[in-house]
Amino acid sequence: MIKTMLRGLLFVSVTAASAQSFTTETKKDANGYSYEVVKNDKTGVRVYTLKNGLKVYLAQNTDEPRIQTYIPVRTGSNNDPSDNTGLAHYLEHMVFKGTSKIGTQDWEKEKVLIAQISDLYEKHKAETDPEKKAAIYKQIDQVSLEASKLSVANEYDKLISSLGAKGTNAHTWLNETVYKNNIPANELEKWMVIEKERFSELVLRLFHTELEAVYEEFNRAQDNDGRLVNYALMDALFPLTPYGQQTTIGKSEHLKNPSMVAIHNYFNTYYVPNNMAVVLVGDLNFDKTIQMVDKYFGTFQYKELPMKKMVSEQPMTAITEREVKSPTAERLTMAWRTSGVGT
Repeated sequence: MIKTMLRGLLFVSVTAASAQSFTTETKKDANGYSYEVVKNDKTGVRVYTLKNGLKVYLAQNTDEPRIQTYIPVRTGSNNDPSDNTGLAHYLEHMVFKGTSKIGTQDWEKEKVLIAQISDLYEKHKAETDPEKKAAIYKQIDQVSLEASKLSVANEYDKLISSLGAKGTNAHTWLNETVYKNNIPANELEKWMVIEKERFSELVLRLFHTELEAVYEEFNRAQDNDGRLVNYALMDALFPLTPYGQQTTIGKSEHLKNPSMVAIHNYFNTYYVPNNMAVVLVGDLNFDKTIQMVDKYFGTFQYKELPMKKMVSEQPMTAITEREVKSPTAERLTMAWRTSGVGT
């Protein structure tokens, strides 16, 4: 049995060091691009903001002729619709499946079948009769099989690997989804061509089969002590907000009843340049690199982000205890809810 104790009040007097303040200054490069630097920053990071709101972080490291790349999107499972939890994580998987130009043998035929699959999933989600639901799922199986014959499996991975990339991956968490690659420095522009295409549109190709992979992740989490303890801990600390009420992997019933329409809406809402960044660290030239980023990612269109509904947690006035049963050794986790970053 794992015991989790969550204390709402901390009676010990603690003197916290004040948050370090950073002074920034604005400069211009040889091409006239403005950027910010933090004074006394030994790493020399430059922070650019393109006209469409995209943040670009550049830093030089010439230890080897490679560049570590990150494309973070400032959204995660906290923005999942309450009836489609797990959506942000599943979307992360689908961004690796290509576009109308990458991953297809015949897009004109394939897009018709993908649209049919999407319509069937909406019918499946709305249907409550188990037998009718099973019949719709059988149709989804059949159309998905036909659509899969027109797809090119793993074409994005093959393209990015052909550049010499390594560490290709991504992760989703509460407020972030981050896409990663480590590439040879001389392949930077080709990487940008591929990534610009990848984030320009969402194609939910091989949706049916990838869903099985995501559900397997869900199953593995059901006997993972660390996750189970964290779920209980977050639920107790945040009983009113998505931090505690929505897990990143999502609920079983939502994973079994997905909505391709909802995933497209999420992508169109949050995967916008003013909610994203490009982070490049490695053997790069500042002036040439920012021009290149602007050429490819500067074409994305700025979009207003939705206003978030503000929900406040009630003060914790007593100790809350939760028990998580598990076959592994007992342990105790203690947590305090604070007022947040910057307080």
